[in-house]
Amino acid sequence: MLAQETKQQLEQYLGLLAKPVVFGMSLGEDERSKELSSFLTEIADMTDKISLEEKNLPLKPSFAIDRDDFESGIVFAGVPLGHEFTSFVLALLQVGGRAPKITEEQAERIKGISKKLDFMTFASLSCTNCPDVVQEFNIMAVLNENISHTMVEGGMFQDLVEEKGIMAVPTVFLNGEEFTSGRQNLDQLLDLVAQPKDSSALNEIEPFDLLVVGGGPAGASSAIYAARKGIRTGIVCKEFGGQVNETLGIENMIGIPYTEGPKLMAEVRNHVEQYPIEIIENQMVSGLEKDGENWKIILESGAVLHSKTVVVATGARWRQIGVPGEDKYRGKGVAYCAHCDGPLFKGKDIAVIGGGNSGVEAAIDLAGIANRVTVMQFSEHLKADNVLQERLKELENVEVIKNAETTELAGDTVIRGLHYKDRVTGEEKSFDVDGVFIQIGLIPDTEWLQGIVDLNERGEIIIDGSGKTSEEGIYAAGDCTTAAYKQIVISMGTGATAALGAYDYLIRRG
Repeated sequence: MLAQETKQQLEQYLGLLAKPVVFGMSLGEDERSKELSSFLTEIADMTDKISLEEKNLPLKPSFAIDRDDFESGIVFAGVPLGHEFTSFVLALLQVGGRAPKITEEQAERIKGISKKLDFMTFASLSCTNCPDVVQEFNIMAVLNENISHTMVEGGMFQDLVEEKGIMAVPTVFLNGEEFTSGRQNLDQLLDLVAQPKDSSALNEIEPFDLLVVGGGPAGASSAIYAARKGIRTGIVCKEFGGQVNETLGIENMIGIPYTEGPKLMAEVRNHVEQYPIEIIENQMVSGLEKDGENWKIILESGAVLHSKTVVVATGARWRQIGVPGEDKYRGKGVAYCAHCDGPLFKGKDIAVIGGGNSGVEAAIDLAGIANRVTVMQFSEHLKADNVLQERLKELENVEVIKNAETTELAGDTVIRGLHYKDRVTGEEKSFDVDGVFIQIGLIPDTEWLQGIVDLNERGEIIIDGSGKTSEEGIYAAGDCTTAAYKQIVISMGTGATAALGAYDYLIRRG
């Protein structure tokens, strides 16, 4: 089942097991159970530190990862391949005695949870956001006997997915009730179940020479360039990596023929950590105020940071179409990530709103999963690159409707239909649909800057050639600015430019 290269890598990890591990298998007589049994047997045969035993678990096929002297509470329902293979390996190592790579503060917050928490995360193997959530809950289970966690591979448990009305991943249930969804890091999840984190210590941090707001490629590039100039540099962000963490295939990074978003940003973070850059995560900036010659950075938590200069690199988020039903059915048929949520719509009829590169790429991906895909294009021509349009034309189960203005997403507990207006005839039309993927571009995360720096009509921060904004000491970079093209490599370039611009400003200011 495992490729030879994967087995060679796994052998190295198995050598790190400090204590023997037991796979507790709960199997039936079906093909799915045979597949899981083959997977676990193949791994157990690679080392004498893993043994197999039968175990009665609520879901079949599934398996627990335990030790003879320790029941971890970690269960995988289904075969954890694809992006979840890493989650499996990390859980195996942690149950086998390797300490999770988290801070002491995070560990103490986990150990301080006294109530019983039984988490169940529904994931798809193609989802790049799911492993982070799965891995964080597994860490909680390893460190606290009151916590248990089951990862359910949605593709193998379609009946359960439909029974619970799950139409987006990751979706997490707590003690049998829907709890949360979407990508979140450990601190964000702990904020939902543990004692609130005290942010008052942030007030005591010494002022920075340059503070970057945002942890995506533009922000990371700014921080590296600033730190290399020898000035005191920091990054404050909700989550390091930004939207790139949700990007699957990246094929236009010069010198890197192919990579994936999470992998790229992990490497970028490693680069940032080579310098004395202070990274302040899980904090949202809500405002900037002038503080003499410097700037006061106000956080939503109530804490305040100070810096001589600021580089705003907050990026952008998915643009919404703003029609009735979009908010109501988000996670119930309305989705924004074809890679993550597509497998949940196997054999179903879905629509993609948007005929640009993102929309057509999503339609191509989804066509191999869904029964039928309808692409809704607002204008009379698709805007995607010709090579993508030609690939789309080759797909027999894809229809393109042009001059279509979506007016409503309708349904009951989940989405059932899409209403639209023909922009040429004015005729109102509709069709049944099981899911809608919205791919109409991005909107800059700059609402909090209204009245602070000049923005254009699209909400982008207006910058000059050095990244300077309308306010002295504030620079900006990346997708939140008027930079002409929204690409990772361009964001990195504008980040470097903004840092150099801010450094020149500091030199002149003295």
